[in-house]
Amino acid sequence: MTIMSREPINNLPQLPRRRLGAHGPEVSALGLGCMGMSDFYGPADEATSMAVLHRALDLGMNFLDTSDIYGNGANERLLSGLLANRRREVVLATKFGIVRNADGLSAGVNGKPSHVHASCDASLRRLGVNHIDLYYLHRVDRSVPIEETVGAMAELVRAGKVRHLGLSEASAETIRRAHRVHPIAAVQSEY
Repeated sequence: MTIMSREPINNLPQLPRRRLGAHGPEVSALGLGCMGMSDFYGPADEATSMAVLHRALDLGMNFLDTSDIYGNGANERLLSGLLANRRREVVLATKFGIVRNADGLSAGVNGKPSHVHASCDASLRRLGVNHIDLYYLHRVDRSVPIEETVGAMAELVRAGKVRHLGLSEASAETIRRAHRVHPIAAVQSEY
């Protein structure tokens, strides 16, 4: 295995930047989804994952995406090692809403306001940060009105725990309803 150098690369063009939403954060046009570093694609090597994370930042990528479900929090804990020293370079996105049981199997979706708050606090602890730049609802809970879920997410913004809100895998109508409660800076759909 070859670990990539952490030397800055000065001869590469800068990655273009994009603003998420009208007032959202400015992110590199290419972001790094960190899911496979802790879950879903087979065994992961923490040293290699950390080298990839550092290299991505060294190359000008600033948008990192994770979720509380990836490795049952392991991915957020992995990122905490990077964020401890390079937080200012990262626009950090994480998600909540999909729930796993103790065996790691899917236990459904939870968009209840109490779960919104508890999930955010748990993510902040695992990530070792005082705020999340972009907080997504990972899947819409059809048993809870989106207005209630996004209302609780907006409370996190007012409390300073979250800067911007996003939705993942949501319909156009759901996005419109959510945006009436609080601006939605980003929508994520699996490609």
